[in-house]
Amino acid sequence: MSSAGGMGKGRITNVPLPTERGAHKRVVKIESSIGLQTLAGRMGIKAHELLRKLIMLGMTGVNINSTLDADTAKIVASEFGWEVEDVAVSEEEALVLAQGGTGEAPVEDSEIRIPRPPVVTIMGHVDHGKTSLLDRIRKANVVASEAGGITQHIGAYTVETASGKVTFLDTPGHEAFTAMRARGAKTTDIAVLVVAADDGVMPQTRESINHARLAKVPIVVAINKCDKPDAQPERVRRELSEVGLMPEEWGGETLFCEVSATTGKGVPELLERVLLQAEMLDLRANPNKPAVGVVIEAQLDRGRGPVATVLITDGTLNRGDVVLAGGACGKVRAIIDSYGRNIAEATPSTPVEVIGLNDVPAAGDPVHVVKDMKKALEIADSRKTKERRSLMPSAGPRLTLEDLYKAMKETEQLELKVIVKGDVHGSVEAVSDALTRLSTEKVKVTVVHAAAGAITEGDVNLAVAAGSIIIGFNVRPAGKAASLASQEKIEIRHYTIIYNVVDDVKAAMEGLLAPSLVEKVTGKAEVRQVFRISKAGNVAGCMVTEGSIKRAGSIRILRENSVIWQGKMTSLKRFKDDAREVKEGFDCGISLDGYQDVREHDILECFEVEEVRQSL
Repeated sequence: MSSAGGMGKGRITNVPLPTERGAHKRVVKIESSIGLQTLAGRMGIKAHELLRKLIMLGMTGVNINSTLDADTAKIVASEFGWEVEDVAVSEEEALVLAQGGTGEAPVEDSEIRIPRPPVVTIMGHVDHGKTSLLDRIRKANVVASEAGGITQHIGAYTVETASGKVTFLDTPGHEAFTAMRARGAKTTDIAVLVVAADDGVMPQTRESINHARLAKVPIVVAINKCDKPDAQPERVRRELSEVGLMPEEWGGETLFCEVSATTGKGVPELLERVLLQAEMLDLRANPNKPAVGVVIEAQLDRGRGPVATVLITDGTLNRGDVVLAGGACGKVRAIIDSYGRNIAEATPSTPVEVIGLNDVPAAGDPVHVVKDMKKALEIADSRKTKERRSLMPSAGPRLTLEDLYKAMKETEQLELKVIVKGDVHGSVEAVSDALTRLSTEKVKVTVVHAAAGAITEGDVNLAVAAGSIIIGFNVRPAGKAASLASQEKIEIRHYTIIYNVVDDVKAAMEGLLAPSLVEKVTGKAEVRQVFRISKAGNVAGCMVTEGSIKRAGSIRILRENSVIWQGKMTSLKRFKDDAREVKEGFDCGISLDGYQDVREHDILECFEVEEVRQSL
């Protein structure tokens, strides 16, 4: 078997033959990426020759075991007279085929799309009464179970009203949950912005408005706590009009409603405005197709395994369907609605818990029902592989001197390593993000591992290897993890409120910093006469001119404004008596430890060194 160009000697056998194209061009077909050694074998050259060419082209950090993406493979192959053809099927095409499609865009039949309930997100600043308002609507009491009275998960609930069903998403208001709040806005049809009448527009209020605008979602404003004596609803209207939410009664387009979550006043009117807004949007879905949705929240339950809270956006999810959710897949064993009831199917705009996945998906992952498990596993594995590759360091441009200096400077940073475990994925994400943002030039916070689920022995072993602490957010150690942590002296900290996590980690970061030494001058004395005493040596007879001279302090000698000696005193006397301190305006005798060459008119400066705790 020979090849053009005399390259037959280096050919590796038992590999797919390249496709001949024209007299000179040869083609290697790959799927998205290819190993360096595999590409060299298919081109019939030695791996080190291909590696040398990559380095000459400016690629750094590559070796013969590296994996090359399609673009890199095309560039380096062209140097040897070869073409690379990427024949990988896109994920979108693979998903259409897995759903039983033909690969062509489906034709929507508007006749089978029927009205669906609106998905409404409750947004706003922390402690403005979002969950309390939703409690009043649901006639439940969720806020009492929230740690610290703040919502730290996304809650999804279906509520029956006089005019039909409404699905509510309750998003956290604390600043650390910005990503979760943004996710809530992306999965909703209408945003209800809750603003306290006694507090007005706050930072997270503005963030919520921005998230809703980016998602192009209409906003209905609920001015809460109007039952309070210091309520100022007109002030809220004025402040919101300044950020672009002009009330309808002032000639704008934004619907406003004054409510009280405590008394229930204005809540029916708020629901009417929400349903009026939904009617204007003409929300429709096709319940006769395989379900499509999004993961609102996910967690690893010890008894039930991976559990995902899914909002169905289109189609119908049935028990027994094969579901693909991000990098997780599985056959649906159970569907549980927002009231804890086991149901057989979930229609559009219904939030449900899905049990049966083989892994915990990430909040925000798309959900699709596919025809068979084999295709679902292939797509899930492909997504996981892409995620792993995205985390691997890529062969980038060459390192400059500035980059090298910056890297060297960063290595001088102190580092606090943490492992974050939480009850749900959204909380883990929020806590990890909050801790990472604490990093400063002095101390860097590194999240070694973050996942939903209880603290396991594997987490403790990882903490031992990485030298990190473990933070448990609403979770406890499982099995022998606690005893192993005690044995290995690994610190496990438990929290239920994110404020406490941030404060404690910040304090731990400050504890890593060595205290700075601050010198404090307590006084000065001028040498008026030097006495020679046979047993004690030279004694400086001094007059204290500033402050006070302390026996416990250190002394430095200044001669013509230059420091010539620094050390300790062996004695401080007032006449013949030992003294602990001599104040300004008094005479004293000072003996110096190991120094005899003290002269008249020398200035003795007394000082103390204090340790001051550094701050970030």
